[in-house]
Amino acid sequence: MTFKEEEIETFKEVFDDSKEKIRAFPGVKYLECLQGKDKPNIFFTYSHWESENDLEAYRNSDLFHSTWAKTKPLFKEKAEAWSNERLASLK
Repeated sequence: MTFKEEEIETFKEVFDDSKEKIRAFPGVKYLECLQGKDKPNIFFTYSHWESENDLEAYRNSDLFHSTWAKTKPLFKEKAEAWSNERLASLK
């Protein structure tokens, strides 16, 4: 997520207010937020879910919609999201 520079602190507050509620959502195994070291207005949320159904339930929840409503106006660019699969060890 790329934020307007003047909205960085606002986003941090939104995430801080929401993170424990998100972590308590059914199916969440892990959640963290990463900030770009060289581009501090770029953030990534990184999460692990029990299943895709759990993630989809979150995306359709009041919690997601209320958090998104506070976050979306802060963007400088359109947000992107990816779902990934873990590969076997690459040794």
